Amino acid sequence: MKGLVVKNTGSWYTVRTDDDQLLDCKIKGNFRLKGIRTTNPVAVGDRVEVNEEGWIVAIEDRRNYIIRKSINLSKQSHIIAANVDQAFLVVTVANPQTSTTFIDRFLASAEAYRVPVVLVFNKTDLLDDDLLRYQQAVVNLYETIGYECRQISAETGEGVDELHAMLEGKITLLSGNSGVGKSTLINRLVPGVNLRTAEISDAHNTGMHTTTFSEMIPLPSASSSPTPSYLIDTPGIKGFGTFDMEPEEITSYFKDIFHFSKDCRFSNCTHTHEPGCAVLKAVEEHYIAESRYQSYLSMLDDKEEGKYREAQ
Repeated sequence: MKGLVVKNTGSWYTVRTDDDQLLDCKIKGNFRLKGIRTTNPVAVGDRVEVNEEGWIVAIEDRRNYIIRKSINLSKQSHIIAANVDQAFLVVTVANPQTSTTFIDRFLASAEAYRVPVVLVFNKTDLLDDDLLRYQQAVVNLYETIGYECRQISAETGEGVDELHAMLEGKITLLSGNSGVGKSTLINRLVPGVNLRTAEISDAHNTGMHTTTFSEMIPLPSASSSPTPSYLIDTPGIKGFGTFDMEPEEITSYFKDIFHFSKDCRFSNCTHTHEPGCAVLKAVEEHYIAESRYQSYLSMLDDKEEGKYREAQ
């Protein structure tokens, strides 16, 4: 029988079959996908085939996926979710602060695997005037590049209603650093789901993990659309190491840098030192934000050193 993987607890997978049964399934130890070395060969969002004994025996081709480098096994990767229509990256400019490096790494990875991203700036209710101005400046930066942004407060509900229509009929991955309010937002979007939330650690101003596994949460439909809507809740992530990207490809995953790279003197320009580099000129003239350029350099550095780097 065939079905959809809706939950992954590490050793067990919950599959919703096409006849709407929920089955707890496992995979055999030698089950691996060709060409991808991952810590989780099956991911939430995968379409799979299950036998009568409850073993996952096959996986259908994926439309796309979001992948990151495994923290402890640098030569392996971890698939966050598969077959998604879009991703909401929840970020905060304070309590805790999400770095632009983390945002840029997520956006580049999503570009690589053809997943549209909406940046959701949460905890707006906690910001003073200076932080509100800073948040607006960050929003302006990413909107200028071409990314859709929303400013909300999951705690008070401000701006959350605007998200409902964007979720209708789609499978949406919800991701972000620990502590940015993903669980609070899901509790707003899906009444009655009652996900556990946690306070921010005072010692380090970072979030504490409340979600320990990935899960697809069905959304109440606001229309008669036959296409179901799902949110994929994922554990908060601190770092986003790049995976399976060649150095010469990274440019194309930064929309703003790629735009100017077409005018470089050399077709194989790395945009680091070459004469006649249009990207370096655009950074110097502030057409490309310095933060974006530094994120690009950090991803090049990852590939040169072959390591995982946390983007805090």
